[in-house]
Amino acid sequence: MWATFICLLIALPTQAAAQTAGDKRPNILFIFADDWGWGDLSCHGHPYVKTPNIDRLAKEGTDFHRFTVASGVCSPSRTAVMTGHFPARYNIDGHFAWVPSNEKRNMPDWLSPNSILLPRLLKKSGYATAHYGKWHLSNNMIPDSPLPAEYGYDDYGAFNCAGEQMPVHEDSKNAISFIEKSTAAGKPFFINVWLHEPHTPFHTVPKYRWRFRDLEETDNIYASVLSHADDRVGEILETLDRLKLTENTLVIFSSDNGPARASRPTELELKHDTATGAGYGIAAAKGITGGRKGYKASLFEGGVGVPFIARWPGKIPAGKTDSQSLISAVDLLPTFCEIASVSLPQGYVPDGMSQLKTLKGYETTKRNKPLFWKTQAAWPPRKNAPDHWVSWAIVDQKWKLVANGNMSHYELYDIENDFKEENDLASANPQITEQLLQQLTKWKSTLPERPTGDVFSKERQLKNKKERP
Repeated sequence: MWATFICLLIALPTQAAAQTAGDKRPNILFIFADDWGWGDLSCHGHPYVKTPNIDRLAKEGTDFHRFTVASGVCSPSRTAVMTGHFPARYNIDGHFAWVPSNEKRNMPDWLSPNSILLPRLLKKSGYATAHYGKWHLSNNMIPDSPLPAEYGYDDYGAFNCAGEQMPVHEDSKNAISFIEKSTAAGKPFFINVWLHEPHTPFHTVPKYRWRFRDLEETDNIYASVLSHADDRVGEILETLDRLKLTENTLVIFSSDNGPARASRPTELELKHDTATGAGYGIAAAKGITGGRKGYKASLFEGGVGVPFIARWPGKIPAGKTDSQSLISAVDLLPTFCEIASVSLPQGYVPDGMSQLKTLKGYETTKRNKPLFWKTQAAWPPRKNAPDHWVSWAIVDQKWKLVANGNMSHYELYDIENDFKEENDLASANPQITEQLLQQLTKWKSTLPERPTGDVFSKERQLKNKKERP
């Protein structure tokens, strides 16, 4: 269901509006695509996908090549953005699905709205906050899950959540309306535009199919949905230009994880998604990783190394590529809060760190905190998914260690000089390997055994009540 746009803007007295009119803090627009591979941009050398509007962001901003998300799949990756924490702290290791699947995987049914959350912190400080597009911090198959409004948004239109599902292509239209209203009210805005593309099903539009009519059908489908998404990004950028907001708006484009690929030969067919409707299935997934190992759901770089382009004219260097700075999704909350002059709550300790100086090009920040990943992966490796066996990973400085579920097998990579993860250096560096294994074991000991709090659906509570003796 669409939330009504900020009652505040209608009901606020003129005096209060005048007080906010002088708030010149920067606007923040966070565009988060779904399954968009590092190589799925024309500015990253894709052979046929055309993304002129996202390329514009790279030309007018900085393209960071070492950004990683906190998971190889959707829900935990988004949890990290919202909380500034590794998603394992919330027992969120996979995507939110229907209740039996969540319970089987020892997951909650949604991210708790009582957590420290990025949109709520910004809203309390005076920002107008909105979310448009994919949600998936719960699931549309769980009707009593909290709506996005309960997480600190003044307005939202979403899918993969409870209530009415926003049509997937209406994200830019809603974002533009919110930008106009927030600007008229004199309020800085924070907007998530969480694109559906290029997640399955692929919802094609004839105009974009025609644009790539010379390609084979599956390539045509993939290029058309990315082009449609890029055009919607362009509509929002044009609105910033029209309202003379470009100079005072930080725009970031990124993706929640690497590209999806079929693990075996698959026939092209139509499928129906309960949240987004009918479209083409996984056979049309043609995403590329720019040479990185693995795809979506992998903790190798192909699954967690994604595009990250930041533009803020006059603050972030234009036309620059940064291939050194290691930035993580858990850094976004502290970074956005520093940009917005918002103090972090007392007692809250993020897993991330502010990267404002790095964004501005002042310095290449050496991380003083390691990065950790947890997921549920099959061992031994499956023949049709050879790079999807990693359940645990740690990155500290230039070293990345990956391990299977019981940590009986592990590999070590110099991720700074070997982003393709081709050379396992564990046997040649036993001390470093042992140190990282110890760090990973210590981190594991801090994680909760099971989810707690108000994060269970009525269906699950009723089932558990019946099962109790």
